[in-house]
Amino acid sequence: MAATSSSDNYWEPRSPFRRKIMSFKSYWTFAFLIFASSRCSADDDHEMEEFLKREYSLSKPYQGVGSLGSSHWELMGDAMVTTDQVRLTPDKQSRQGAVWSRLPCHLTDWEMQVHFKIHGQGKKNLNGDGLAIWYTKERVQKGPVFGNIDNFTGLGVFVDTYPNEEKHLEAQKKRYTPRTQRIFPFVLAMVGNGSISYDHERDGRPTEVGGCNAMVRNLKHDTFLFIRYVRRRLTVMIDIDGQHEWRDCLDIPGVRLPQGYYFGATAVTGDLSDNHDIISLKLYQLTVLRSPKEEEEEEEDDEEEITIPSVDNFELLKLGESEEGMSGIAIFFTALLSMLGFIFLIVIGLVVYGHWNDSRRKRFY
Repeated sequence: MAATSSSDNYWEPRSPFRRKIMSFKSYWTFAFLIFASSRCSADDDHEMEEFLKREYSLSKPYQGVGSLGSSHWELMGDAMVTTDQVRLTPDKQSRQGAVWSRLPCHLTDWEMQVHFKIHGQGKKNLNGDGLAIWYTKERVQKGPVFGNIDNFTGLGVFVDTYPNEEKHLEAQKKRYTPRTQRIFPFVLAMVGNGSISYDHERDGRPTEVGGCNAMVRNLKHDTFLFIRYVRRRLTVMIDIDGQHEWRDCLDIPGVRLPQGYYFGATAVTGDLSDNHDIISLKLYQLTVLRSPKEEEEEEEDDEEEITIPSVDNFELLKLGESEEGMSGIAIFFTALLSMLGFIFLIVIGLVVYGHWNDSRRKRFY
């Protein structure tokens, strides 16, 4: 029997910049400050208008979802519709399911708000495997990456609930270093160009563009995931603490995603399992107010149409992460070798100076 979700009157965030619901008194207290600071922040945040695109959105009562010709959404695998959610997988082993949009999206700037729920009987780290939100060229194809195909083309945002790398290291009697250990569940994003494979054993580390931990299992309040793509900048936020506040997860500039791809949500279970539920997927078209200079720059950029998804300076991004993730032992030996090298240079300098000084003295005898 499908577990019921929270009341239909749940609080639903609309924008990450509306961090809290203010009381009537506090509203007037801060009204002037907000007005005064809006001019200062406009250049950084950019003023936006948002419009709900119902043809790309999925919400209650899920009328006609999965039926031919009467819905914009298609079910796949073990996914099923109930009165409260689209259940991608039940809390059973070896299941996978998906819901995919039938319409390609041609919006330039957009944001997707995902209301989801992950719950089951498994204890911590004895559950799996997770769900994914997609914006990809391919659709309705089963595969090993959270129920979707590997070597996909587009964007995948994963809510990973099982630490494969940690269990693999434990089997080899190894441990994470303090700097590289992660707390699961973990949210991460990946941009694929059709030839990049997702690394299961390392939980997608080699190809991720960023991520954050997110304790989303078996919560009694609503959980949300926010994906925004504006001016080639990818932002992911989460609202999982029941405080009606967005928390930053990742913010990456220089992300290039073609238009005409499909939105979808997938999930998979293996030896361990969970209920993976989608309560709503709401897509908003964003109209960003740009200065004449920005419009001119974007027109120049648009002359070269984006056909393959990519991330600018991805190698430098991963290099920075690897440097930040150096273990304590590696840092110690790096510092030690640097110090020894410095001492060696000083000794060589003193020896050379001694020989030069002796030669200089001999010239006076």
